[in-house]
Amino acid sequence: MNSILIIDDEKEICESIKMILEYENYQVDYSTNGFEGLKKSSDNIFDAILLDIQIPDINGFEILKKIKESESQTSVIIISAFGNVENAIKATKLGAYDFIEKPIDREKLLISVRNAIEQSSLKKENKELKNSVTENTNIIGKSKATLAIHELIEKIAPLDVRVLITGGNGTGKELVARGIHQKSLRNNKPLIEVNCAAIPNELIESELFGHEKGAFTGASQQRIGKFELANKGTIFLDEIGDMSLQAQAKVLRAIEEGKIERVGGSKKIDIDVRIISATNKNLQEEIEKGNFREDLFHRLNVIPVVVPPLKDRIEDIPLLIEYFTKEICAKHKKVQPKFSEDAIKLLQSLPYTGNIRELRNLIERIIIIISKAEITRKDIEPLLSSGKSHIDDLIDTSNSFQEFKEKAEKAFILKQLELNNWNISKTAEILDIQRSHLYSKMKKYDIAKGE
Repeated sequence: MNSILIIDDEKEICESIKMILEYENYQVDYSTNGFEGLKKSSDNIFDAILLDIQIPDINGFEILKKIKESESQTSVIIISAFGNVENAIKATKLGAYDFIEKPIDREKLLISVRNAIEQSSLKKENKELKNSVTENTNIIGKSKATLAIHELIEKIAPLDVRVLITGGNGTGKELVARGIHQKSLRNNKPLIEVNCAAIPNELIESELFGHEKGAFTGASQQRIGKFELANKGTIFLDEIGDMSLQAQAKVLRAIEEGKIERVGGSKKIDIDVRIISATNKNLQEEIEKGNFREDLFHRLNVIPVVVPPLKDRIEDIPLLIEYFTKEICAKHKKVQPKFSEDAIKLLQSLPYTGNIRELRNLIERIIIIISKAEITRKDIEPLLSSGKSHIDDLIDTSNSFQEFKEKAEKAFILKQLELNNWNISKTAEILDIQRSHLYSKMKKYDIAKGE
C-alpha cells in the first residue's frame, strides 16, 4: 500500500484530503506543523508528499528545499490557495513534481498523486540500478570482443545518438544499454526499460505513450507512458523486433517530431529522450518479411553495437565464473569455493546456447549442489545433463506412453522458457502456438518461474 504525507496547517484540509486518498486505498499521515512534518518526512519513507506553502512556523518552500537537499526520492506536490504563476515557477525550480491550487479538485488530486508515486518509484529503481552497476557496467571479460564493446561504450555514451544493440538471448544486451546510460550526460535522469516482446500488441501503444481516461475499455484513469517518464533521460526498447507495425509508426513519429500523443488524446507532448534499442532478430530479414519498418530501422541504427555469443569469447568465462561465484555465494550465504583448472576448461568447452545467462544458472546449480572447497571436473560432469540420461529418466518414471509424452512436453516447454528468460510472447512464437495456449500448458503442468 502506497503511503502519503500531508503537511498543511489547516486540519480540515488534511482530514478532507486524507478521506479522499484513504478511499482509494492509500495509507495517509498528516501534520499541521511544518517542523513536525519535515521530521516525519525524514524519519519515514513516503511515496508522495502533499505540501502547503503558507505554514506559520516554516515556509513550505523551505520544507521543499530541505526535502530535496536530503536527496529524498519522494515526489512532492505543492498545494496552495495562492496559485499564481510566480509560486508555481518557484515550486518547479525547487524540484516540486506538481502544483495544485486550492480548493482541490478530487480528480486532479488523484491523477497527480498517482503519477507522483510512479515517478518516485522510478527514481528509487534508477538509484538502485546506479548502485548495482559497477564501474565497468558489469560487462565482465578480457576477450578482444568484450574490450571492444567497452571501448565503443566509452566513445558513444557522451554523444546523444541513438544506438541499436544486437545479439542473442542472454548475451548481455541490457548491460550494454545500462553502461551507455551510466556514462552518458543523462545519467542523473531515469533509464526506463521496456521489454517490447513481453507486452501484448494491443497494450504496447498505451505502455509507450500513455492513454487518457476513457480511451478504451478498461482505461478508467489517465496513464503516463514510458516515453513521457523517460523525458530528459534514456528509454531502452528491448526486443524492438517484436514491436507491432502500428507502434513502430508511432515511435518513428516521436523520433521525427520530438513529440508524443497519448492514446485517446489530442494534445502533443514534447519529449527529449535518448533511444537505445536492442533485438535478437535480424532486422534486415524482418524488413524483407514486412515485419519491421525500414525507415525506423535507419533511425534507430545510427550506432550499431553487436554483442557476440559467449562461445565466441571463451576467454571471458574464467572471469565470469569468478564474478558469478562471488555473487551467488553472497546471495545464498555460502563459503566461496575455488574452481580447479580442469573444471574451468570443461566449462569453457560447453556450447552455451543460452549464453551468459546459461553459464550463470549452471554456476548457481554447481554451488548449491556441491559443497566443497575446490570444485573439480569430476564434480561438475554429473550435473551436465545429456539428452540420453534425461530421456532414460523420463522412461523409467513413466507408467504409460501418455504420461511420458506429458513429462517430455513439460520439460521441453520449461527449457524454452528458461532459454528465453521467461518471455511468454517469444517462447510462444518459437513453439509456434498462441500465447493463451502456452499459458494453458503452463497451468496444466504447474510450470512456474524459479523451477
